[in-house]
Amino acid sequence: MINKIIEICLKNRFLVIATFALIIVWGFSSMKETPVDAIPDIGELQVLVYADWPGRSPQDIEDQVIYPLTTGLMGTPRVKVVRSTSAFGFGLVNPDFAIACFPSVKIVL
Repeated sequence: MINKIIEICLKNRFLVIATFALIIVWGFSSMKETPVDAIPDIGELQVLVYADWPGRSPQDIEDQVIYPLTTGLMGTPRVKVVRSTSAFGFGLVNPDFAIACFPSVKIVL
């Protein structure tokens, strides 16, 4: 099956090149017509910290990983809220920062 397709493409080189050029032109025109959302995201900055510890219970992960991460992130400048959750083998910490979309402000964790 693939040999026949290759054979047809080699015999009809002009059709292959014309189809390729048509696909390129169609892609560029589609890219030009796609609307761009010019409204910036002015919501609060959220960071998701994923802690992986396979084979451990949610209580172990909460006590030994998530709680120290949560208390450490609470001391980070401009942190508004820190949420956390634990499950079997992993935990998530979600700090919300009290700054919106200011490109001049850099946060280093």
